[in-house]
Amino acid sequence: MNKAEVLVIDDEAPIRKLLEITLESNDYKVWFAETGKEGIMLAVNHPPELILLDIGLPDKSGHEVLKELRAWYNKAIIILSVQDNEEDIVKALDNGATDYLTKPFRTAELLARMRSAIRRNQTQNESTVLVCDDLQIDFGARIIKLNDEPLKLTATEFNLLALFMKNEGRVLTHQYILKEIWGVAYQTETQYLRVFVGTLRKKIEENPNHPKHIITESGVGYRFS
Repeated sequence: MNKAEVLVIDDEAPIRKLLEITLESNDYKVWFAETGKEGIMLAVNHPPELILLDIGLPDKSGHEVLKELRAWYNKAIIILSVQDNEEDIVKALDNGATDYLTKPFRTAELLARMRSAIRRNQTQNESTVLVCDDLQIDFGARIIKLNDEPLKLTATEFNLLALFMKNEGRVLTHQYILKEIWGVAYQTETQYLRVFVGTLRKKIEENPNHPKHIITESGVGYRFS
């Protein structure tokens, strides 16, 4: 019956009520915490499939809570916050947030992002073959197919597309991608990343100028859809 257990860490009563109605009506089992300390304790005692975390908590910053959770918790954490500035968004994503939504948010969009995050967790645990729409990747054989036809990719292009596909639906910051693919020394080379994203789009997108897979999140990074 229940799709998954979700932990909500948020001190705003109206938001908790909205999430209670929305999530329970979609068959999620929900736990609630009003402080960072309480949220961490609940996560330890009842590890959920996904955590919804507010940045503005009464006892400590949500950024601190995120760091503490990421020391051991490897499933999805979606930030829900009134803070919509680029600095806060990038900081949260770099600290391990799966996604970031600003308040007020559309419940349909939240549910879609939750489904995407949970599906990604389950897929990574179950198989070395991942299918995303018209793309299929075999991590063991290092083969990526587009409409069942093998793609000719360089090693770097394969690694970059594999990173995107493994994180389908998640916003990846420029710095995170550069560090994962090229190393810490390249974390400021955003133009370098743009060039490789451009070549990938030409190989996998029907219209590279209006991509449906590799979506630009302005000023932040990219999301694979």
